[in-house]
Amino acid sequence: MFQMKNKLKTEEVIVFITLFLVGTLYFVYGTEYNQTATELHSLRRAVSAQQKITKIAQERQSSIKKVVDIISRYNKDMPDSLKYDIANEIYSMSQKYNNLNVDLIAATITHESAMTWDPEVTSNVGAMGLMQVMPSTGAFLAIEEGVEWSSPEDVLYDPISNIRLGCRYLNELIGMYDKDGGLAAYNGGPKRAEMWIVGNRDYNILWEETQKYVPAVMQLYDRYRSEEVL
Repeated sequence: MFQMKNKLKTEEVIVFITLFLVGTLYFVYGTEYNQTATELHSLRRAVSAQQKITKIAQERQSSIKKVVDIISRYNKDMPDSLKYDIANEIYSMSQKYNNLNVDLIAATITHESAMTWDPEVTSNVGAMGLMQVMPSTGAFLAIEEGVEWSSPEDVLYDPISNIRLGCRYLNELIGMYDKDGGLAAYNGGPKRAEMWIVGNRDYNILWEETQKYVPAVMQLYDRYRSEEVL
């Protein structure tokens, strides 16, 4: 009986020691495992974030290069630094406004500037700059955009300010009338665009210039969209 009791005590001690060792090993290696898993998760998140940043940077540079190439087709004499600044601003506006993209902005400027991409181009009715903004409209948009309005020439012949104001206006119009209606409103005014939409987009309702303007810009837009971005 005494030997049996001692044997039981010995087995209990062995079980206790075994459980203690197992618990210790689980605590040590389990903690290390959790730390490793946490570190791997953090590493994956960091890699994913870096990949997204890299993708955005590549998209930005590709878009800028595309616009620079478009500008060069129409205005080879423009300094490269100005081409880059204009292209960069167009990309920025495409990111700022949900209704715009690089191809649509470039198509609008190409047509509005009469295929010149000349920052100081002026129409016979007084619309100024790359996006052909009227001074009265520009002064109003400048307040909304936070652009200091000194004079029409200072603001609207500056390509960066002109693009900022023109894109703000075009984005608002497209938001109200869709893409083709927004272009019709940009060229011929909101009231005429509203009449056109209500009239099932009968082109006879639009001004003669606007009848040609909308399909011309859309054609350029489709062409630029189809061009591969390297």
